Amino acid sequence: MSQTKAKTKKILKVKCPKCRLQFEYYKSDFRPFCSEKCKMVDLGHWFEESYQFQSPIASEDDFREYEKALLEKGIDIHNPEEEN
Repeated sequence: MSQTKAKTKKILKVKCPKCRLQFEYYKSDFRPFCSEKCKMVDLGHWFEESYQFQSPIASEDDFREYEKALLEKGIDIHNPEEEN
């Protein structure tokens, strides 16, 4: 007796991050967007540099402190092969 499982497709309904329209994620050729229009609008925002981070990820001083702490542990981020 051979066991054959019917291949079931997952149905995942999500909201488009641009227009908030609910759509079936796996049926969209423009994931995570519902349509080419929403995808292109989002891409346009990236090209125009409209998206911005609220604050810097780390300041230069933060980086220096982190680097100093690593050096104290014998880890040189500039020459990783030469760890003590």
